[in-house]
Amino acid sequence: MLEYSALFTPDPEAGGFVVTFPDLPEAITEGATEEEAMLYAADAVATSLSVYVDRGMDIPTPRKVSGRNYRRIRIPALSEAKISLSVAMRQAGVRAAGLARRLNCRKSQIDRLLDLGHPSPLDQIEQALRVLGKRLVLNLEDAA
Repeated sequence: MLEYSALFTPDPEAGGFVVTFPDLPEAITEGATEEEAMLYAADAVATSLSVYVDRGMDIPTPRKVSGRNYRRIRIPALSEAKISLSVAMRQAGVRAAGLARRLNCRKSQIDRLLDLGHPSPLDQIEQALRVLGKRLVLNLEDAA
């Protein structure tokens, strides 16, 4: 699973926490409580990664940064599958229109498969990955 390190810095003036990400410097958020900051942090990571996918940019590799004020922000499994599809397409030099031709579907369907905010069926992502010579592998872990 993709997990990004988030630095939770207490904000003495406004209260709450400011959250920044060493691997996603453009992502920054805040929350009045640690719980609220965690929710906003997950949204900030998703928004930032959506921009990377939309622009066809390399997805930053998350580093494990540890420390008292660091928390790990986990990417939902469906979003990770979509990011994996985007990476596979880049590696294969295939654009959305080319993948749509290979799958005999519309480009708009591929765009939705790559949209981190769209609830795409996992089997469609698996089918797209198969066309690219890849397969999706899931891993089950104990909850932390």
